[in-house]
Amino acid sequence: MATNFPWVLPVRVAQVIFAIIVLGLTAYYISWYSYSDTVNFMLFNGIWTAFVAVPYLAFAPMYFPRVAHILIMVAVEAVTMIFWFAGFIALGVYLPPSEFCHWSRCRALQAATVFGAFDWALFVATTVVATLEAMRSRSNSASTKPGLYASGHVNV
Repeated sequence: MATNFPWVLPVRVAQVIFAIIVLGLTAYYISWYSYSDTVNFMLFNGIWTAFVAVPYLAFAPMYFPRVAHILIMVAVEAVTMIFWFAGFIALGVYLPPSEFCHWSRCRALQAATVFGAFDWALFVATTVVATLEAMRSRSNSASTKPGLYASGHVNV
């Protein structure tokens, strides 16, 4: 049975929520210690995702179709996925082992690492779907079936 459930919209909401959580946790750490490239990069990831990437990916296809070329959409998805991967791995390496992490700022960064990994996993899923759709649309340009970016969801 075919369903028309817009699964991408809840995923986008989760991506923004996780990004804002990471933004808050890393900002908490930065308010105590002002310099760490790794933590600053995770702060950037939260800002990039919540205020640039997801709004563009969610609203450009619906309201600004001229700037929502499928290859640009795939590039934004892939770059954001790579940012999150690099960020949560680097932050995990930056932190001390969990048995030596007893202060609140360290725990905040542990949580930021976990939420960064969740956001990365969500971007892996949306990047794979966007890439498959781009390959399908390039091989069958006569297709008029709406996809991930045409109506904000995938027809399953």
